[in-house]
Amino acid sequence: MKNLMILWLTLVVTCAFTATGQDRAMTFEQAEKLGIPFQRLDSLYKSAVHSELELAVFKTPEEQESLIIAYRRFMRELGTFLKNHSFNWEKETMCFNRIYFSSEGEVDYFLYNFPPGQLAEGKEKEFKRLLNLFVQQNRFTLSADEGFAQCSPIKYSDK
Repeated sequence: MKNLMILWLTLVVTCAFTATGQDRAMTFEQAEKLGIPFQRLDSLYKSAVHSELELAVFKTPEEQESLIIAYRRFMRELGTFLKNHSFNWEKETMCFNRIYFSSEGEVDYFLYNFPPGQLAEGKEKEFKRLLNLFVQQNRFTLSADEGFAQCSPIKYSDK
């Protein structure tokens, strides 16, 4: 019954975003305002890794190593994409993100948060626009039996 409810909620949220053309990349605050807080998403997507193995999607050390390699590659590809679209950070910029992937590796949601004062408003809008293009055009290189989430702090820079 729980799996049926999760499937139903996932379909409803996915259809709502598809029908409205809603962005998949947004701040945690924007997601909250849209009625999809990260707590709800966390109930629909298992953690990619977890200290309690039964709660993780990638359980073995080999799977976890593959995840780390794929995640780093994905974030490097994002950096390259931003650079190729003339986005310049101008200074090292801190951010926290939580990415929700479908079982096929598509980005369903990419939530992020910059500490106050890290980016000018126009720069953050451009980041969001480009990030949405990136998640529409790129997939995570790993797939799984179910949707999963991965989070991390990240330092963006022009290097």
